[in-house]
Amino acid sequence: MPERLPPLTALRAFEAAARHLSFQDAAAELSVTPAALSFQIKSLEEHLGAPLFRRLNRRVELTEAGRALTEPATQGFQTLAGGWRAAKRTLDSGILTVTAGPAFTAKWLAPRLFHFAQKHPEIELRFAATLRMLDFSTDDIDIAIRFGPSDSKADAGLHLAMQIGEWLTPMMHPDLVAKYPTPESLLEAPIIFDDSIAFLQNSVSWADWFGANGIRADDLHGPHFSQADHAIDAAQSGAGVVLGRLSLAESSLRKGQLIAPFELALVPRAFFSVLTPKGAETRPNTRAFLDWLAAEVARMDDHTKGRRMIDAGSLEPMKKAR
Repeated sequence: MPERLPPLTALRAFEAAARHLSFQDAAAELSVTPAALSFQIKSLEEHLGAPLFRRLNRRVELTEAGRALTEPATQGFQTLAGGWRAAKRTLDSGILTVTAGPAFTAKWLAPRLFHFAQKHPEIELRFAATLRMLDFSTDDIDIAIRFGPSDSKADAGLHLAMQIGEWLTPMMHPDLVAKYPTPESLLEAPIIFDDSIAFLQNSVSWADWFGANGIRADDLHGPHFSQADHAIDAAQSGAGVVLGRLSLAESSLRKGQLIAPFELALVPRAFFSVLTPKGAETRPNTRAFLDWLAAEVARMDDHTKGRRMIDAGSLEPMKKAR
């Protein structure tokens, strides 16, 4: 016969008091009086048959039994809260929360949201633009879009709904195209550096692109940006030429605000992964967003026509330096 657990309200009172090490602060968090909270903890101690706190003059300390119970109690309530949120999400309430990096959100998702909203007015989209890895169960996330190495795998319990490829090529303001008509001429151009994917083991650099064209580029200088969208914005203003990422520059290329005049493009060994909890991909709101996303991604293929794609990870160091 399983051991009878104490009342959930008493455990909740203990967990809050153990976190704060203050009955008063715990009572304020739970919106009860300190006397009511103290009564709940007292009943829990009676259930256990041992004290969980040492009551000192103006503070409390956990006993050995209290310390043993604290972490499991905290984890248990976090798990319950996550399960409750997951259960509510299955109801498809009309709210869909998507997390993606700030640059992808600003440059890819935001310019397209009007079309999604027109097609699905019943769905309220919410975005968490962050590079921090959010937790589906605790952060109320339905879909995550993350950029990373192509050999990375989805965590257990997650469904890989889609992969969005990436490639890079020089991009510039239309006014600069005539001034820099050949790959060699870019050696004289103001160069803009996008350092946002420098974390990749086989990253892509200006030296790689010049090397793939058989051009030695030893001493390149220019402003460095840690955020890809800032580098794209700088190129779009006419400040220089950026080795731009298709995913983030596609809208600007389509509108003619940026031009990518050279055929050679480098493909990093990385892509965007679109992830959902397993089973969630079939929910109506999630499915609607994934179908819309796939259609929008397919439109990017127009920019690939006529280009010569080279796997950046296959470039040998000697070739890069030539």
